[in-house]
Amino acid sequence: MDAPKWYRHLKTINRHKRMVMHNCFKCGLYWQGLVHDLSKYSWTEFSVGAKYYQGTRSPNDAERESKGYSSAWLHHKGRNKHHLEYWVDYSVDRNCVELVCDRVAASKNYNGDKYTDSFPLEYYLRGRSRHHLHPESADLLEDMLTTLAEKGEDYTFDYIRREILHNK
Repeated sequence: MDAPKWYRHLKTINRHKRMVMHNCFKCGLYWQGLVHDLSKYSWTEFSVGAKYYQGTRSPNDAERESKGYSSAWLHHKGRNKHHLEYWVDYSVDRNCVELVCDRVAASKNYNGDKYTDSFPLEYYLRGRSRHHLHPESADLLEDMLTTLAEKGEDYTFDYIRREILHNK
């Protein structure tokens, strides 16, 4: 018998959080790695995630298809600076780095063994939200994702730590 959807959703968000934390730590973003996506554990987000859990994509997409909007996403994006939608026209390097860590982890989580380092860039280029970013933030984000696609995760996280965040 399958585990209940709420439990599978909890496992998915815990796995995502661990992966983002691991990525953030590689870049020297220790605090942001620890507190990443804590709002997903709030009832507002968790209950929707459990209800619409599918395991292969964000439950927010399923809620959006069902209701025409996602209450969980509206809650989430307003509390997490690493999402493009939080910053309409703002340029903050650390949050762009956390956004990269988030996209890598989400791409791995949803694509499993099919994941390649080009997936986060492809997801970004397909999305509409990039048009709302400040041009400098968009350039920085696209540079980091392109580096990831071309040179891999280890090189990119080291590059981010040394050249963007200036953490030796």
